[in-house]
Amino acid sequence: MAGNIFGHFLRLTSFGESHGPLIGGVLDGFPAGLEIDVKALALAMEKRRPGKGAFQTARNESDIPELVSGVYQGKTTGAPLAFIIRNQDQRPADYDKLEQFYRPSHAGYSWDAKFGFHDPRGGGRSSARETAVRVAAGALAAQLLAKYDISLTAFTEQIGNIRIDYANSAIDAASVAESPLRCPDATAEPEMNRLLDALKQDGDSTGGVVGCFIKGVPAGIGEPVFDRLQADLAKAMMSINAAKGFDYGDGFAAAAKRGSEHNDPFTGTENGLRPATNHAGGILGGISTGEDIFFRVAFKPVSSISKPQQTADKSGVVRELAIGGRHDVCIVPRAVAVVEAMAALVIADHMMISGRIPRNII
Repeated sequence: MAGNIFGHFLRLTSFGESHGPLIGGVLDGFPAGLEIDVKALALAMEKRRPGKGAFQTARNESDIPELVSGVYQGKTTGAPLAFIIRNQDQRPADYDKLEQFYRPSHAGYSWDAKFGFHDPRGGGRSSARETAVRVAAGALAAQLLAKYDISLTAFTEQIGNIRIDYANSAIDAASVAESPLRCPDATAEPEMNRLLDALKQDGDSTGGVVGCFIKGVPAGIGEPVFDRLQADLAKAMMSINAAKGFDYGDGFAAAAKRGSEHNDPFTGTENGLRPATNHAGGILGGISTGEDIFFRVAFKPVSSISKPQQTADKSGVVRELAIGGRHDVCIVPRAVAVVEAMAALVIADHMMISGRIPRNII
């Protein structure tokens, strides 16, 4: 199976299945000399960890990464930085009754079409359980970026049809962390809670949008043509389970604007030239401008719902299916940590490509 490696100079290899003994990753190309903040790593994992909120899956995993290579006396050595995360709360029996179905909007059918076999236990390799590996790797990349004053803040922008008011939102790491829904708008969050509660009672689910700001990226990061910075960000985000759309800057809203509305004219400041506005989202021609980078990721509704559905089984007979087990009502609050992690990996990789972060010793 191909497609389990991500990145150019900083490369993440991910492995493991939802109901296997463990999942894990190898970060190759991580420079030597970074002192690992274990508490910060644990905090990042806690943001994605299942079994916490009223609208999350009840699967209860500790999600503590075990660093097994590439660290000595608390610092990275430059060797492959490898870690494992043990699966402790497995219930593969939850999926025994589902083997006769291709679950609606799940990957089982397409996996069978490609491989002639798929792991039905929670989706196996295609499960969102795999994203814990990304969060661990991204948390390490974020610690590296912090040395260069680069910070990332992802947050819940929308759940269902309820969207935050940016004018009413304090979008910073602290306010996002304090919210169970990772929502920085104290007015919108209760409405989101009411919607999720109603959906939970009805056995249904919903989707939403995650926004992300990246601050401190210097101008000149990214490559023209195929390896544009936004192209690598888009690939990273669209590789996340349930992701359905990506835009940056004004995004799709730019399609309805005039050039005079959307252009970012330059102005002189005491720090030199800079754009007076940032409709471009911090990227021009695939290369960072030094302004804040902003992008959004849309996620579909969770596919596993307990609400009865009419669907064909593998023999083609239409039957009623209600999916049991443990599932989120909305994946967005937990996806916030995944979006932030994948963004950190992309920015760290491009900082290394540009030579802004040394490839050997920081």
